[in-house]
Amino acid sequence: MDLEQLYRQVIMEHYKRPKNKGLLNNDSYELIHLNNPSCGDEIAVEVLYEDDTIKDIRHDGKGCSICCSSASIMSVMLKDKQVDDAKKIIYEYYEMIKGYPFNDQILNGDILAYQGVTKFPARIKCATLAWKAIEVLLEKHGGDRNNGW
Repeated sequence: MDLEQLYRQVIMEHYKRPKNKGLLNNDSYELIHLNNPSCGDEIAVEVLYEDDTIKDIRHDGKGCSICCSSASIMSVMLKDKQVDDAKKIIYEYYEMIKGYPFNDQILNGDILAYQGVTKFPARIKCATLAWKAIEVLLEKHGGDRNNGW
């Protein structure tokens, strides 16, 4: 099996069996809704903080396999991370999506399945919609927004 096929399987696995899917609609969580009108993707992301740690991330929405699976992987990657560490991960993810060199000490595992998105510019918004949502929530929580995108 080649790497591209493996990455397709990772994306489909997270699309069919997403992690952390389903909103709790709990007042302790911060919530944001974003959409990509050009593709029809819609995403809602909830975050629960404990001091400067992301204790929980929930997501829900509808859209293509890249958008929905990316939300699943984002929730796994950022859950239990310090806000500053989460921002570094987001920045490196954007670098990877744009086809730029990225820190493979920060990005590894299932997230690497999105490296190929750079070849399909129309899909970049799909792969980054959930990440943009969490970035906005982190900005509201405190600190500067990443300058990487």
